[in-house]
Amino acid sequence: MKYGNIIISGASSGIGLATSEHLNTQCQQIFTISRRPAKVGKWIKTDLSQSVEIDAMVEQIGDVPIDALLYLGGTWETEAFTPNYSFETCLDKDIENVLNVNLLAPIRLIQRLLPNLKKAPNGKIIILGAAVGGLNLTQSREVANTSSKFGLRGLVFSLRQSLSKHKIGVTLINPGNVATEEVLNDLKEVGKDETYAIPLPDLFQVIETALNLSNRTNINEIDLPSML
Repeated sequence: MKYGNIIISGASSGIGLATSEHLNTQCQQIFTISRRPAKVGKWIKTDLSQSVEIDAMVEQIGDVPIDALLYLGGTWETEAFTPNYSFETCLDKDIENVLNVNLLAPIRLIQRLLPNLKKAPNGKIIILGAAVGGLNLTQSREVANTSSKFGLRGLVFSLRQSLSKHKIGVTLINPGNVATEEVLNDLKEVGKDETYAIPLPDLFQVIETALNLSNRTNINEIDLPSML
């Protein structure tokens, strides 16, 4: 198979599900991790906000070589991206959950899976950020979510230094709105159509570009805004 063994987080819906379905026939094995059941691959139930569940998931993976880890999950504050959002009224548990899932979870997951990634001849780590984190200027008001996405930039650039000796590629992709079913429904509610979202095949092409690189080359970061 083209891509060997791949782990995809956030695979029960949205970008994670779509990517799992796209890569399923191109991989020897896809391990899908999420809280809710995933439709594709070998599903391992995992709440990524809990370090003990990450440890249990890694134990289930065992010592299998992992050719690629795709961290495609994420969350945001309860009333994020709505007129009701207010940083002043955000609860601590809400802020902590966003930082746990969006930033601490990928750090923990990568650390635990390093032995598996080092066994692959051309290991890859691909992390999905967001346009609000990749660009130097942002209009997002959502403090915890935006902070976590900017934090992913630091994670990727430091991992690039730490893992280069193992020839493990690390790439951060910062897309705008991607045309998943959920996003298209949200756009419809505000009177916009699919032309305001990034087509899924475009995102797949970017992901596969990173996966297809040799272990002598790395793309640190890709900003992928929509045209409109």
